Amino acid sequence: MHAHVTLVAAARSASLLAERFDDDRPLDRAGWDDVRHAAPALLPLGVAELRYCSPTPRSRATGDALGFAPLAQPALRDCDMGRWRGLTLAEVTAREPAAVDAWLSDPHSAPHGGESLLAFISRVGGWLDTRPVGDGTRVIAVAEPAVVRAALTYGLKAPPSTYWNIDVRPLSTVTLTGHGGRWNLRLDARGGTP
Repeated sequence: MHAHVTLVAAARSASLLAERFDDDRPLDRAGWDDVRHAAPALLPLGVAELRYCSPTPRSRATGDALGFAPLAQPALRDCDMGRWRGLTLAEVTAREPAAVDAWLSDPHSAPHGGESLLAFISRVGGWLDTRPVGDGTRVIAVAEPAVVRAALTYGLKAPPSTYWNIDVRPLSTVTLTGHGGRWNLRLDARGGTP
């Protein structure tokens, strides 16, 4: 018994271009255009029995625009960045360079007063491990790129530092197959069977 969990990175928003932490900005015009362009390849993923999204405006809008009618999952929210929320990496680095270094080098560190990288990865992994498992149950989840990175790090049982080496582009997809604590990475051509 196993599940297929396909993660779709939300389309871009203005905050993606500005690299803002944990920002709730909606899709920008380019993001809407990207969704319309990608829709023919992504629409077949909507056959999944279970459809979820991060509770952010851009994740919800991406899922709705693709016709997934996803259910928002609090466990799929972006990493809680505490007092850094809404700031750019450049702004935080200028104000707190030692704190940024600690955050980037120690997965237990949360100098911003929010969630550590390890806690974030564990939270997303906990969601992944509690997906209903049936004979090939298909799950689709539209999430922030950071959430996709966390899910991949967790699913592959990679060291937390791997998180920093995963590049997730808007509207990219990846599938994890397996069940509670035992996940495999499956790469498909866009529009492949979920």
